[in-house]
Amino acid sequence: MTVLVDPPAWPGHGRLWSHLASDESFEELHEFAARLGLPARGFDGDHYDLMESDYQRAVDAGAVPISSRELVTRLTRAGLRRRKRH
Repeated sequence: MTVLVDPPAWPGHGRLWSHLASDESFEELHEFAARLGLPARGFDGDHYDLMESDYQRAVDAGAVPISSRELVTRLTRAGLRRRKRH
């Protein structure tokens, strides 16, 4: 299992957000997110948006803290990166 989380640094709705992702599979990511109780609407194509208040809980549950740049690199390398369409 390789679930990754970047630091809460992304502002939105008056909060800071992290990205929770897997460099193995979306199935693994969805299962991990369900165990944390994250809503399905938090999934954004290739990651879950994770409130700053849930960051430590994700790490305690086994998510590996890495930089945002490394998270994108690992998703891209695994073929799981999905860019937003505008």
